Amino acid sequence: MMPDKSVKDFMEADHDRLDSIYKEFKEKKHSEIEKAKKLFAEFREGLERHIVWEEEILFPVFEEKTGMKVQGPTVVMRMEHEQIKSCLERILEKISNNDPATEEIEKELEMVLGAHNEKEESILYPWIDQTFNDQEVEAFFSEISR
Repeated sequence: MMPDKSVKDFMEADHDRLDSIYKEFKEKKHSEIEKAKKLFAEFREGLERHIVWEEEILFPVFEEKTGMKVQGPTVVMRMEHEQIKSCLERILEKISNNDPATEEIEKELEMVLGAHNEKEESILYPWIDQTFNDQEVEAFFSEISR
């Protein structure tokens, strides 16, 4: 059976969903800190889950099939994931202390995340869709829907 959507389409839609939560967080953080905290928690949880999908499900299969385990796109993506998680932790710390002055960290996050998502959407996800067979794509969707 052919999977009804590509990894690229699904992961891009998740990027867009997360971006909109993040945007709302930024809009609310100075006026509604409690609402902003909830939005940031939702954004952070969603982004960390997205990273787990990549690092624990997609990347290992991609690396196995392409032989690119010690160098290649997934190595770079993992390093950027660490930078992203560091920014998330620092924003969380400030927001948890009712401090909405997170603009400097946001700039760093947006620089890393913007370039990161662009590389995934234009290079890595299409490559994954070309590399994975139907069973591997189905296994991905099955695994993330648990």
